[in-house]
Amino acid sequence: MLNISVVLYNTPENMLKKCLNSVITSNLVHKIFLIDNSPKNILSKFKNHDNRIEYIFNGKNLGFGKAHNIALRKSIEEKVPYHLVLNPDVYFEKGVLEELYKFMEENTDVGLVMPKVLYPDGKIQYLCKLLPTPFDLFGRRFLNFPPFKKYIEKRNEIYELRFTGYNKMMVVSHLSGCFMFIRTQVLEKVGLFDERFFMYLEDTDLSRRIYKFSKTVYYPHVYIYHEFGKGSYKNWKLLTYHIKSAIYYFNKWGWFFDKERKEINKKTLEKLGIGG
Repeated sequence: MLNISVVLYNTPENMLKKCLNSVITSNLVHKIFLIDNSPKNILSKFKNHDNRIEYIFNGKNLGFGKAHNIALRKSIEEKVPYHLVLNPDVYFEKGVLEELYKFMEENTDVGLVMPKVLYPDGKIQYLCKLLPTPFDLFGRRFLNFPPFKKYIEKRNEIYELRFTGYNKMMVVSHLSGCFMFIRTQVLEKVGLFDERFFMYLEDTDLSRRIYKFSKTVYYPHVYIYHEFGKGSYKNWKLLTYHIKSAIYYFNKWGWFFDKERKEINKKTLEKLGIGG
């Protein structure tokens, strides 16, 4: 049994419909929570799209993690074994949820799994990462031009684990929040999304906490499509959220002297065949 939560904010109706059509075909799905942070409840019509949908209108933008936590608490209270945190700009073919469910059932030491993620044109998205340093976040965003561009690209080869080819299973401490298939028992141990992150890096934080308790796995044998707008590269307000989240993340875990980050990243790279 599996619950799913999708957080909405002025989400295009055609996008949401494509997302929902991906999940309602599965008999594994118990409930689909649509958590709407939009100013108006225009999307409430989608509660009639399937009888498993529960629509929750917040009337204001609570942020990504805080909104998902509403549904995550329900999954824990109802003892639903798995919960999928899903972006509305994600869609996939039938069988993906069943394959991931089977994997989790057979690997009880795994707390979080993410499949291969593709752009709509079929190109891979490099969403498995090392735990970020300040340079990884700020350098990639603000120094991606000559003479730094060459170094940034070289760093991305390692930081985004591109050198692996993304064709094998990997235990990775930093997985994307666009599709987080989580064992709810693990959430009872490590906690939910940190609600002090309004938007961005809450997935990095939660993935890191889950990694410390159980395996966090990239599973490339099934794939999903993610439209991935990179909003903070186009919108100054979203960029501000991103910067604030980065500052909070490094205040929480450490800026340049994060010993745990160093050890986790070194261990990840060693297991993947290169020195840390």
